Amino acid sequence: MIGYYVHHHGRGHLTRALAISAHLDEDVVFFSSLPTPGGLRPRDRWVRLSMDVPPGDMTAREPTANGRLHWAPLNVDGLLRRSAELLCTLADTGVRRLVVDVSVEIAVLARTSGVPVTVMAMPGERTDPPHQLAYRLADQIIAPWSDEVYRPTWLAEHAGRTHFVGYISRFEGLSRESGTHQGDNAVLLSGAGGTEVPDDAVTQLQAALPGYRWTALGGRSWTDDPWSALRHAGLIVTHAGQNALADAAAAATATIVLPQPRPFDEQHTSAAALHAAGLAVCAPSWPTPTQWPELASAAGTLNPDRWCAARVDGAAARAAQVLAA
Repeated sequence: MIGYYVHHHGRGHLTRALAISAHLDEDVVFFSSLPTPGGLRPRDRWVRLSMDVPPGDMTAREPTANGRLHWAPLNVDGLLRRSAELLCTLADTGVRRLVVDVSVEIAVLARTSGVPVTVMAMPGERTDPPHQLAYRLADQIIAPWSDEVYRPTWLAEHAGRTHFVGYISRFEGLSRESGTHQGDNAVLLSGAGGTEVPDDAVTQLQAALPGYRWTALGGRSWTDDPWSALRHAGLIVTHAGQNALADAAAAATATIVLPQPRPFDEQHTSAAALHAAGLAVCAPSWPTPTQWPELASAAGTLNPDRWCAARVDGAAARAAQVLAA
């Protein structure tokens, strides 16, 4: 049996976990503060963990343990219960490996309990002591992107344990079978993990790029299945979250990436890598009305066949193969 920790912020970690677990022959027990999601295999189990935050308006005390951890505040009952819930389940189920996506503290807790750990790498500048601690103690690191697109220097010391599996999209394989791009269809993708997209974004886009029919997905217009819109899009405008980029890669069409502010420059780093690889065009912030036509024109000149460098097809299965070893 494999254990799988899923961070509760946004929907990206969960989406990736379900995509990977679909290719596993073993049973999986998931751990998360998220409620039990749809899409679980009947054989798998979901353990909902206590939240690790102080109650009410109480301030977290010493959450970084003198800069060695990201979040381990003192005397928080939920954190203590969360750790006990995880460890008791690991002991009772005989989990042979824990996948951590993502938490330095969960990785440390499992490894110091003698459970082998697979850490899901994250883009950005992960050179801080807590991240490096997690990567150094892991016996497997899965980088859910293509090393043809992005190979961070800080992962070099862990090269022997790092597996670049490609961008993981739940829509892999559908793009070439059922995708028919229509040049006048366009999609705006907003994330669930926080966004700086303006409330009148679609109105702005309709005015700046009147030749497109716009569909907004994410944020207030959240849908669990964006594929029906993405597969027909001639232009995608998206944030630089990992799942959004993977879904854009699966659609393999003209893409404008607008990275959102995230810790460790996660999204700006991801966007810059795609731009450097010739897969997408990027803007550092929400463009002005006069900038949109130039960005759309530049995106349209890129060769969509370049998206094969993202290695979307087979990425989830390759991640599962790493875990099965």
